[in-house]
Amino acid sequence: SQLSADTYWEIWLNGRDAKTGIALKSQTVQYSRSAESRSNSLKIVGSILFPVKVYVKLDHSSPHILCVTNHLRNSELIDPVFRWNGPGGYLSSENSSVQISPTGTLIFGHFRSDLSGVYTCSLVYKLIAAQPDKRLTIKYLIYAYSDPQYYYELTVQYHAAPCNSFHNTSFGKALLQILSKLVADLSCEISLIKSECHHVKMQRGGLQNEMFFTFSVTCLDTENDKLCPQSPCDAPHRLYKAKDLIERFFKKEVELRKKSSEPLPEIYYIEGTLQMVWVDRCYPGYGVNAVRHPDCPECCVICSPRSYNPSNGIHCLQCDTSLIYGATTC
Repeated sequence: SQLSADTYWEIWLNGRDAKTGIALKSQTVQYSRSAESRSNSLKIVGSILFPVKVYVKLDHSSPHILCVTNHLRNSELIDPVFRWNGPGGYLSSENSSVQISPTGTLIFGHFRSDLSGVYTCSLVYKLIAAQPDKRLTIKYLIYAYSDPQYYYELTVQYHAAPCNSFHNTSFGKALLQILSKLVADLSCEISLIKSECHHVKMQRGGLQNEMFFTFSVTCLDTENDKLCPQSPCDAPHRLYKAKDLIERFFKKEVELRKKSSEPLPEIYYIEGTLQMVWVDRCYPGYGVNAVRHPDCPECCVICSPRSYNPSNGIHCLQCDTSLIYGATTC
């Protein structure tokens, strides 16, 4: 049976045998799948050969992160002692965001950005009572991630009044209000990114003034998104509806103007200039990086140290002076 996308990203482990270069993923994933079918709780095992990457969705519980290797999970361990350390030092169940079971399993509830980082579990154990203690350290790289956010970037041109005229500014505000009301019932909003006035030399003609408007169209998360994912009330579907309403609005404006016997107004829409482009974005401090995170290539993963994302861009940018996860400044 196929795993869901979230399940896939959370359990898929990254790494190769340090000596042979053979991928070690399949065995671990197979174990996680069987664990899911038995108990509906994902379980991730570690490795002493490489840090295991774990992706935890923001504000969600993590899978069960075990303090054993794939080799040891089927062994009987005598007098095991588990000790977890994270970015903030020693971990215990007294921390409200962390639960550690008697068998050393680490679980996060409502994972936050600041919990991202390097986690190590030190395991002391015996396989035979008469033998001396064995010790090993398992390292995990735990990343917060979120799904990409989406918006439409809308660009449109209008024949304008002289560029120094206040009429252009007033018209821009009125256009924003009209478009905002158009999509309000969809719980979507429109923001003006920029407006510019330019002198345009026409083909085989003189100069004319044109206003270039750029808007963003976003749909807000609502309670209905949680109740009906992948249906007409979720954010992407509402965004498509908003796009359709806006396109019909400008088409209607052209039709009405062609039917009118009145002379053209000073400011009017230039037919054929409407463009709407779908744009992905991540929250500040997050970015998509299929090279660094090949097992979560479309996720907005928290920016690692030495990188940052200052705005709602799609990628983390290099910053050698940044030492934290989720940096928004350099």
